[in-house]
Amino acid sequence: MYAITIREPGDPDVLEWTEVADPRPGPGEVLLDVAASAVNRADLLQRQGNYPPPPGASDVLGLECSGTIAELGEGVEGWTVGDEVCALLAGGGYAEKVVVPAGQLLPVPGEVELLAAAGLPEVACTVWANVVMHAKLAEGEVLLVHGGAGGIGTHAIQVGKALGATVAVTAGSADRLESCRQLGADLTINYKEEDFVEVLKKETGGANVILDNMGASYLKRNVDALQPDGRLVIIGMQGGVKGELNVGALLGKRASVFAAGLRFRPLDQKAAIVADVRERLWPLVEQGSVKPIIGQVVPMAEAASAHRAMHEGSVFGKILLAAKS
Repeated sequence: MYAITIREPGDPDVLEWTEVADPRPGPGEVLLDVAASAVNRADLLQRQGNYPPPPGASDVLGLECSGTIAELGEGVEGWTVGDEVCALLAGGGYAEKVVVPAGQLLPVPGEVELLAAAGLPEVACTVWANVVMHAKLAEGEVLLVHGGAGGIGTHAIQVGKALGATVAVTAGSADRLESCRQLGADLTINYKEEDFVEVLKKETGGANVILDNMGASYLKRNVDALQPDGRLVIIGMQGGVKGELNVGALLGKRASVFAAGLRFRPLDQKAAIVADVRERLWPLVEQGSVKPIIGQVVPMAEAASAHRAMHEGSVFGKILLAAKS
């Protein structure tokens, strides 16, 4: 089979479409013929040498995919060869074939096309695990989503609205904010021109839940933006890894700060998240309340151009890599 390999850590041009050995499923695993994968910011970090895969995971990029089951490993039940699925991966998605633990498979929901389903697993599991399973966003609460125009952001807007929340987002341009409004965002804030804390407090009184991809650089302001009993969930480090936390401000608001990635969780935790996503989120996808937002589809062999587009921040929603033209 062919897969994208990294010649050496560096810029997008180090990505190469290369022939590699076919993977084989072990006990509890499934082999997929990949239809498409999707680009995530973690892929860019891994390409640069800053985010190695977990022990035992494929060193091929790609944290999600869609495809067709080609082979079942020993002990796998509930799936059959030929099923169309999408999958959460620890790596290996930028390839024609990939092996995935059966507990990380999801059926392609409803009327979603197989190709588009590649843009669902990572955002669905990330948003659901953090905003719903952990932070327990409730109807009538205020959800602030930083980076509303990206893959995570466009999904979080829809989930928040489907659950009856008021959704506020930040983004860096008028056109991207307008696209967020069209997805259902109630309050849009241009972070280049406005203080999101000031705007949010004026319009809503503050956030009950904040989904943050920035990390250190937004830490103080995020805490300031929380309502009493608010929950700050950090899922990214685009703004750095070290910040100063005012514990007094947290105590005064009875607020909490939680930080969690998805890739390094144990298999049983990933399986539990996937199961909850299937049970509670997939019905919303099947009825059309939550949809994959696909901004660009690129042939997988041209993954370098997709990485450049993500670096530029020019795409609204997910960038997909089609394994077959």
